[in-house]
Amino acid sequence: MDAMPHGDDLDRRFNELVAQIDTGQQRRMRAAARKAARTPRVGPVWTAMAGITAVIVAAGVVVMFRPDLLASSGFAPVDTPLSSVPNGGDAPLTGETTPARGTRGAAEGPFAGTRAAGWPDGAAGFVMPAATATGGLSEQDVAEGLRRARDLLAAAHLDHETLMGGEPAAFMRLLHPGERSWFAERLDRDGSDDTRRWVTSLAPGSAERAGATVKVRGRTALSPFTLDGREGARLETDHVIVHAVQRPGRPDTAIPLVTRRHATFLLYREAGEVVVWVDRSGGYATPARCDGADAFVHPLFDGSTGAAGAPVDPYELDGPRPGHDCLAAKET
Repeated sequence: MDAMPHGDDLDRRFNELVAQIDTGQQRRMRAAARKAARTPRVGPVWTAMAGITAVIVAAGVVVMFRPDLLASSGFAPVDTPLSSVPNGGDAPLTGETTPARGTRGAAEGPFAGTRAAGWPDGAAGFVMPAATATGGLSEQDVAEGLRRARDLLAAAHLDHETLMGGEPAAFMRLLHPGERSWFAERLDRDGSDDTRRWVTSLAPGSAERAGATVKVRGRTALSPFTLDGREGARLETDHVIVHAVQRPGRPDTAIPLVTRRHATFLLYREAGEVVVWVDRSGGYATPARCDGADAFVHPLFDGSTGAAGAPVDPYELDGPRPGHDCLAAKET
């Protein structure tokens, strides 16, 4: 009887096998592995069946028993929560992401097989709460404030010029004049108070859009507030926004870039007008680098290593928001 191969030889054979599998097949294999993981295993019978399966479809066994050979994605910070008053915000995050998962072909579409596939498109996903009289504001005042907050979200995360790394002019036009000047003074400056963090912008030259469709899903909450002699309504927003991006001129590299964005808006009356003030804005992106010195998003198409901890689900809204470290993420 031939001797069993040593560990190094097994690794070599696994790696050679995986290298022959295209990314579409890898995705189907991962789905099969997850299904198999949910199937009750009945001792020696299951083991014997696994051996037979290995002979027939060895690639599937690679996924089931060596999932580390398939790429995962990184969860990189785009932004830390940043107050809209001077000196607000936290220190920039550092670290590296785990390997990015395989890309999707242009024919399939970058959202194929993802949880975002059936989500609303674009601004339709920024669903606001029902307008009710809150914090001394009338229902009509709240409705106006919610509409303007929704426009701010769309300008920050969907505007083409902003997304491609240009001046976020559409967002700036919608800011209160006092906040607009503060934002403009700090745009693209070095340090943690760079207001580029308030919007989603790809690093110039790093990527391009792989289609105009953007998937959005989230939740919002309205409550009264009193602060520094003002009272009104506080709007809390938390959204997952998924853009399709690709390497410049390379539609075969299209991937979904998942961003998690959370913001707080204060709605109140001042000088007879409804004011919408961005009190906090923050977020994260995956798969993207998280060791950059600027506030732009640097998408990862073939990954790097370094993230630690249990992978998080970038599409999940029910659990706690990720902290300030560079985290591993499940496949996007």
